[in-house]
Amino acid sequence: MAKFKVIVSDAETGTSKVVELQEARAAPLVSKKIGEVIDGAIVDMPGHKVQLMGGSDKDGFPMRPSVHGGVRRRIVLSGGVGFNPTDDGMRRRKTVRGNIVTEEIVQVNLKVVEKPKGAKETKKTKEKKEEKSPAPKESEPPAQPTA
Repeated sequence: MAKFKVIVSDAETGTSKVVELQEARAAPLVSKKIGEVIDGAIVDMPGHKVQLMGGSDKDGFPMRPSVHGGVRRRIVLSGGVGFNPTDDGMRRRKTVRGNIVTEEIVQVNLKVVEKPKGAKETKKTKEKKEEKSPAPKESEPPAQPTA
């Protein structure tokens, strides 16, 4: 059966958490496609919505959104997931995995796209609120003009 290491990233707080899913808990992720938005209850985040961003298979080959299906393919790449060219116009044949989660996938990357209303405030969101509305200053007596 499927066993996944799921990395859930939250761009708003800049944090990520790792959740390991096995057997029945991993089943809802199988056959999902890159870009799909799913319920966060699968990864112990009820009320959240998470988006599938990619992953890699048991041999380390990355999932690529432009390759359809759950198969491993050798394709010519000029950039993007799976290949970072060093020169302009450089192309290379690389092995990548398709855009559907199968049982051969080991790592799955998710990002939080929607949080429940009334979610806990984090340090960064508190700091942002304080920057926007500074605390009222105590009234100071007017300065005396010097002559």
